Amino acid sequence: MSLFQPRDASASPPSQTAPVDVVIMAAGKGTRMKSRLPKVLQRLAHVPLVQHVLATAQQLQARSAVVITGHGADQVEAALAGQGGALALSFVRQEPQLGTGHAVQQALPVLGDDGVVVVLSGDVPLTQADTLQALIALCAGQHLALLTIDLPDPTGYGRVVRAGDAVQTIVEHKDASAQQRAITEIYSGIMAVPAVLLKRWLARLDNNNAQGEYYLTDIVKFAAQDGVTVLAQKTLDAVQVAGINSPVQLAELERSFQRRQALALMEAGVRLADPARLDVRGRLLCGMDVEIDVNCIFEGDVSLGDGVRIGANCVLANCTVAADAVIHPFTHIDGGAQGASVGEGALIGPFARLRPGAQLGAQVHIGNFVEVKNSTLAAGAKANHLAYLGDATVGERVNFGAGSITANYDGSNKHRTTIEADVHVGSNCVLVAPVTLGAGATVGGGSTITKDVPAGALSVARGKQTNLANWARPKKLAK
Repeated sequence: MSLFQPRDASASPPSQTAPVDVVIMAAGKGTRMKSRLPKVLQRLAHVPLVQHVLATAQQLQARSAVVITGHGADQVEAALAGQGGALALSFVRQEPQLGTGHAVQQALPVLGDDGVVVVLSGDVPLTQADTLQALIALCAGQHLALLTIDLPDPTGYGRVVRAGDAVQTIVEHKDASAQQRAITEIYSGIMAVPAVLLKRWLARLDNNNAQGEYYLTDIVKFAAQDGVTVLAQKTLDAVQVAGINSPVQLAELERSFQRRQALALMEAGVRLADPARLDVRGRLLCGMDVEIDVNCIFEGDVSLGDGVRIGANCVLANCTVAADAVIHPFTHIDGGAQGASVGEGALIGPFARLRPGAQLGAQVHIGNFVEVKNSTLAAGAKANHLAYLGDATVGERVNFGAGSITANYDGSNKHRTTIEADVHVGSNCVLVAPVTLGAGATVGGGSTITKDVPAGALSVARGKQTNLANWARPKKLAK
């Protein structure tokens, strides 16, 4: 039980089961990023830093999230609009920026007195939800709980000053004495605190310090003065409390994030040729015995079935690859909003491109420099070389020749091509949609097909060949 006794019963601290409200500080400019984007909108794994933080708040099953904006407020608020999920998401602005304590003061009007407030930073993207849950449990609705870490070089950070094990205060680096600067335990910027106490302490802040700012960390000394226990949960994982101030730090944290992704995949049984050369920028689900070669990128939602093999330098986004399919090197699959799918045992690439709406059946072959868009290919269909299939329905066992295309666009509208089962399309053919090739039909090489071809028929549509004997080639004109 806290030694601090509230002045009145109506302002008593919340219980251990109090709702959680998250405050995300996202007002900074990030001058060292040298970017037109606000710092919290810089991307980690193709997701804005602050959106990572908001996703963590959602994992906490928090009641609300309050984002404090300032520099680039319109951009930040627009980027996060509608991203709160089940959270009640709101924004407050800190203008001008007068320090971290002043920032949190702006959020007080939208915070209830009955909750525990978790303060996070919009540029610290990789704090894990279980770490924060432990911090909330440590707070227990009545203590001030801080997340701290020991750093070999704590320069620039607020030092945690203790009397024995008890935390007495946090001293910012510029205000610290030489003895205090020797302390290696620093405050991470993350805390859990009963809202009713936070509001009382923030009202007592002043800016009598080396930077002339209102420090949020000053509430620690107020808690100690009021007899409220200040507890520190020390993490050993620097990545969870790492902030971003420069492109160098952003790149370092990107690699840390990707290493964790790679480790999780390998622990689940995925074979990675080189864990250091993998980028997962979304959600990647893998079955058993999946093999991924070097320099592969996965974006959006990607699912790989049992025994799938992904060759080097592939990019896969928003797609499903069924069991035992092989994606050869340098293949690009982007399903977009429609999604794309590759059937069981299919062979794709190298240098193939599957666009939104590509739906490939079992044992389909898509070879080098073949592009498929908004088309379905049934089992066993093949387009092995230099071809384009757009807005097409392709039947089983179709062979689509090298250099052939579906001409699906008339300049205003898209039209569909239907190729029924067992059709053979020769090389360098143009199928001008809308057109249907009946089952078992054959199209001679070099044909331009503008009319339907009956089932089982041979269709040849090319200009008559003319041979001119003894024809002289043009000669270069003398200069």
